[in-house]
Amino acid sequence: MLTDEIEKLALSLPGTEENAHFGTRDFRVGKRIFMSLPEAGRAVFKFTPDQQRMLLEMEPGVCAAVPGGWGNKGWTSLYFVEADEDLVRQSMETAWRNVAPKSLVKKNGRH
Repeated sequence: MLTDEIEKLALSLPGTEENAHFGTRDFRVGKRIFMSLPEAGRAVFKFTPDQQRMLLEMEPGVCAAVPGGWGNKGWTSLYFVEADEDLVRQSMETAWRNVAPKSLVKKNGRH
C-alpha cells in the first residue's frame, strides 16, 4: 500500500480530518487522533493495549509497539508498504472506532 492510498482510506472514514501534531501529519475525528504518518511507509494507530497485544502476536513482521510510554498506552506502528491491504483497512477502522464518538460509529454501521 502506498502513502496516498492510506491517506485516501483515512479520509474516507466519517468525520475524519487531516491535521498535524508536532510537525507530523495525523488523521483525527474531532480533536482525537486515530492515525499519524510520522515517516514514509509507517503509520501509527491508536489501539487499546489489548488490541495492540493481539495485533503484535498476529503480525509481528509489520507491526511494533511505539517505544516508551505511548506504546504502553496502545500506540502501534504498522509498516504499511509491506502489509496486506485488509490488515491496514481493519487496523485503521479499529483505531477510528476507538476515538470516534459512539453516535458516529453507530450511525455509520461500523461496530
